[in-house]
Amino acid sequence: MQKSEGSGGTQLKNRARGDCDQRTSSSTQIKHRNAVQGSKSSLSTSSPESARKLHPRPSDKLNPKTINPFGEQSRAPSAFAAIYSKGGIPCRLVHGSVKHRLQWECPPESLSFDPLLITLAEGLRETKHPYTFVSKEGFRELLLVRGASEKAVPLLPRLIPVLKAALVHSDDEVFERGLNALVQLSVVVGPSLNDHLKHLLTSLSKRLMDKKFKEPITSALQKLEQCGGSGSLSIIKSKIPTYCSICC
Repeated sequence: MQKSEGSGGTQLKNRARGDCDQRTSSSTQIKHRNAVQGSKSSLSTSSPESARKLHPRPSDKLNPKTINPFGEQSRAPSAFAAIYSKGGIPCRLVHGSVKHRLQWECPPESLSFDPLLITLAEGLRETKHPYTFVSKEGFRELLLVRGASEKAVPLLPRLIPVLKAALVHSDDEVFERGLNALVQLSVVVGPSLNDHLKHLLTSLSKRLMDKKFKEPITSALQKLEQCGGSGSLSIIKSKIPTYCSICC
């Protein structure tokens, strides 16, 4: 009789254990099913942009049509680009069959240099068309007008830091535009540039180490000496001791 009770008790325990295991297994399956459904729901409600970020396709990097212009990779326009797009620069690029030119809305000699000349100098750091051409050509043409010297000299304290920013730029074309603009300014303002020259020569001295810039920089220094008079030579030599005067 005791054996029968023992056997019955064991069967009850095994049945209870089986029921527990079954409930545990069912609970695990329900949790797994809910997790899968939640994952699918999350993917279905996410935007295509989010899905693309999670699993980017190689073609996304190559095909510009797949780039979202309002995404994080888009940058705000530069100060010069923003001013130009709003009509703040009184000239426009005219595409010619041979070369481009600027069309001014009014005669350049009637324009105030403040702040137009400084704004055009800031545009020298641009790297995209048409800003590169408009800033470079606009700066040059504005300095060619009658009375440019009287208008430009008072702006030198604000203009020199802007030109320096172009001369220290890592882009070679930006540096070349800054160098040409410096020479153009020197021709117009003459010895008035000498008081500010030392702030620009350090940048030129560093670029002299690059062989491709040695000739244009040397030519620019000679022009600075020529336009700046005798006072410019000592300033140039103090920053670039290897410079040979054109007067020697």
